[in-house]
Amino acid sequence: MTALAWLSVAVFLGAYALIASEKIHRVAAALGGAGIMLAIHATDARAAFFSEKSGVDWNVIFLLLGMMVIVGVLKQTGVFEYLAIWAAKRARGRPYRLMVLLVVITALASALLDNVTTVLLIAPVTFLVCERLALPVVPFLIAEAMASNIGGAATLVGDPPNIIIASRGGLSFNDFLVHMAPMIIVLMVVFLGLCWVMFRKAFVYDPDRAGEVMALDEREAIADRRLLWQSLTVLALVMAAFVLHPVLHYEPSVVAILGAGLLVAATKVTTEQAIAEVEWPTLVFFMGLFVMVGALVQTGVIGQVSTLAVEATSGQLALTTMALLWASAGLSAIVDNIPYVATMSPIVADLVQANGGHGPGQVLWWALAFGADLGGNATAVGAAANVVVIGIAARNGHPISFWQFTKYGLIVTVVTVALVTPYLWLRYLT
Repeated sequence: MTALAWLSVAVFLGAYALIASEKIHRVAAALGGAGIMLAIHATDARAAFFSEKSGVDWNVIFLLLGMMVIVGVLKQTGVFEYLAIWAAKRARGRPYRLMVLLVVITALASALLDNVTTVLLIAPVTFLVCERLALPVVPFLIAEAMASNIGGAATLVGDPPNIIIASRGGLSFNDFLVHMAPMIIVLMVVFLGLCWVMFRKAFVYDPDRAGEVMALDEREAIADRRLLWQSLTVLALVMAAFVLHPVLHYEPSVVAILGAGLLVAATKVTTEQAIAEVEWPTLVFFMGLFVMVGALVQTGVIGQVSTLAVEATSGQLALTTMALLWASAGLSAIVDNIPYVATMSPIVADLVQANGGHGPGQVLWWALAFGADLGGNATAVGAAANVVVIGIAARNGHPISFWQFTKYGLIVTVVTVALVTPYLWLRYLT
């Protein structure tokens, strides 16, 4: 590698160390790292802001912005209070039952929507129900972020990396249902067991609080029924457009912005009220992270690392599959899985062709998808949903540190990827 490539690696690792150590705010670390990358010419303005391969992924930024506005309007209707009371009553105030209910809802919704949209919708409910039952909210938020990443892996539209893989590999919505969804169901069952082990200290049952919640009427929580129906109609249209992406060909970001604009224009909600829930620090953090990772792409660091891995396993499909699965999980824990998959997919496409095209070699696409999607659970910055949940938690006075998330994420990632290993081996390689 060139001297500039090594320097860009040093800058990235330095910024990542600051994010992990929390010596300074993560937004400051990401923006500082991005600024240094631009200053040393590891990337430039055109590559950082306009390149599809190495620039800020504006689709992600505007998807987040649009959905945050929609959630901000929904919050004023009282629907989140309604759902919180409904969930607590269905769980009869039992903490673990409540977590199972919220986690399953999150996973199912993430398979139909993208996982970021799901956590934006479920987080406000979680704060309210945990407050009602006097439960610590952080374990529930962490579990939901991880469930969104696992559930999102099941379908083409559930996780942004899957959209990239489908486009490059010529894979359909049904391909993901057939090859990914069965194992995701197994992983969710295992994950629910892990939740009991990891968070059992948080499951303290308060019979008095539970009794108070059971006596509540959730219908009284709705503050504005007209606004609720308007918001739900727009949200339903947005969700339908997400699912129909292969037919309509509208990017999720475009759908989210159109939905947000329609909701603000068609209701009495003011602009100030609509943007009150936007997590601006989270959006800026993503921008800085994209610029830093883009600099590693521009200087050839990520490409060279990937190429070396490919060369080391050339001609051995089983070894290549396992190496790709675990390497993808490891690298997606360090950098956001969206730019990682965007970088790796051309290399995987060549490997698939070299190993029989859409025959045996197709297993490599599933290895990449499983590794990137599940590896995103390993650290606080491994997936977009993680960053969004941490931002929402901090805004609501319940900060989640990098290591607080990561100590659970590493366990979940190792267990889930370990279970996927025999699945890929037995189904595709024997």
